[in-house]
Parts: sequence; C-alpha cells; structure tokens
Amino acid sequence: MQRYLIGIDGGGTSCRAAVADRNGRILGRGRSGYANIMTAPDAALANIAKAARAAFADAGLSEDLAGTADAFLGLAGNNAENTVSYIVPRLPFAHSIIESDGLIALQGALGDGDGAIAILGTGTIYIARKGNRVFSIGGWGFHLGDQGSGGKLGQSALGESLLAYDGIAEKTLLSTSLLEEFDNDPAKMVAFSQAAKPGDFGRFAPRVFEFASTGDATAMRILRQAAADIDASLDRVAELTDGGRLCLLGGLAGLYPPFLAERHRERLVEPAADALAGAIALAKASFSDRREVAE
Repeated sequence: MQRYLIGIDGGGTSCRAAVADRNGRILGRGRSGYANIMTAPDAALANIAKAARAAFADAGLSEDLAGTADAFLGLAGNNAENTVSYIVPRLPFAHSIIESDGLIALQGALGDGDGAIAILGTGTIYIARKGNRVFSIGGWGFHLGDQGSGGKLGQSALGESLLAYDGIAEKTLLSTSLLEEFDNDPAKMVAFSQAAKPGDFGRFAPRVFEFASTGDATAMRILRQAAADIDASLDRVAELTDGGRLCLLGGLAGLYPPFLAERHRERLVEPAADALAGAIALAKASFSDRREVAE
C-alpha cells in the first residue's frame, strides 16, 4: 500500500491541506475552518482532520488513507510548547511534524534560496533564511504580538470607534460605519469583543484599508501605526539576512505595500509557490527515509 504525504497550512482563518505521492506530486487539496492551535486546539484538530480528508476525496482516494499518511503541518500558534505536545498525539496521521505556518510559507515562496517573507494576515510573522540558518521574528499571537495583523487592525478600529463615541477622538466615516454595524450601541460592540477571536476582529481589517483609500483620518492613523510596526520588524529581518528578496504573503499582502517604507518596497518579489507546496516539499524531505510499505 502506498503511503502518501500530507501538507497542512493551518491559520487563524482557515486550514488548507494537500495530499501528494512520495515524489511530492500534489494529487488533491482540501479546506476547512480555522486551525490556530494556541487559541482553539480542539477545533484546530477537528479542522485539520476535515481538511486532510477533503484533500484525499479531491484526489479520488479513500479518506481513510489519511490515517496512514506522513504529515508536515505548518500551524499558527505552534510556539506554545504545551500546545504542540497536546496536539501531536491527537493528530490522525501515521507520523506528524509540526512547525510554524511561516516556515512552510518561506519554503513555498523562496524554495531553498535566501530571503525573507512577511505573512500579513489574521496574525503576523516574519521568517528569513540565510544559508543554513532560518530566523523567525514575531508570531507571538494576538495577545502579545501580531502587530499590523488583520486581527489587530480590526481591534484597533473598534477601539477608535468607541473613542469617537465618547467624544475623545474625531468621528469619521470609518468609526461611524463600525458603530452603525452594532446599532450605535457600545454595549453590543463590547459584548462582541469579549468572545471575539483574532479572525473575528480580522474581518474588519479590509474596511480599514477601504476607508484609508478615501483619506479617512481614523483609518489612516491606524494604518500608519501598523505599517510602522511592520517596517520595524522588516528592518530587523534585514539586519539578520543582509537584505535580499522579500515576499509579502497572507490576506493583507496586496494591501500593505503603499504604506510600507520604500527601503522594503524595493526588495519585493513575487512568491514562487504557496505554503501548501512548501509543506509538501518539507514533508518529502522529512520523510524521505520512509519506504512504501507492502500491503
């Protein structure tokens, strides 16, 4: 029986999976809900399994074969050691390796070459490679990090709208729009915030960019601060890697360049492939010593 490879790209908004043969040829893909193992480990486990089974179905293979596969998982929230130790034995695969979603994105975008990526999505993390060394900056999660992320942009926008409601900050079209979404009732906004996860806040991030494009003062203030935080992280990455290629990835990658410093914009290149391709490449390298088992 052939043993397949699985690549998993799990973040705060969705989980994507790919199944490949032992040569790394992708046969099918699947998708499910969010898979941040720090913020919701049990939900992440369920969505990882769901996405993997969907990938096998997409490939025209039995979903049960997922249980015999070797998996390389790039997951948001992997830097909490106790969480990883909880997740690994509960994964539905024959063998599993968990790394950051940043590492698989780096591999997909740059292959084996030097350079750096900035993942700007629900969360933020920066990964760079120079020679045989890989550096990681940020990725500490919503509560202690994720500056410039969609989650933090949305949270800031809601906070600014409450400042406007109280007459502390200027009321602009952005703050008015957000207040109207909650029926101009701050208590409803606060209640939302108490249960909201990063992805819930993140759904307001595109609106910040939308209103910034019209010159909205609140949106511009939020984005200038967020871009300054990203620039600072990119400066540190450049120090570690002597500059070089830079890829912006994630849901906000196409929106941020106009707000970033020129020194970073001039380094931008298009990624060679996506994070799932990176996960499969790393799975192939990691499990290359495992042979197909006889039926």
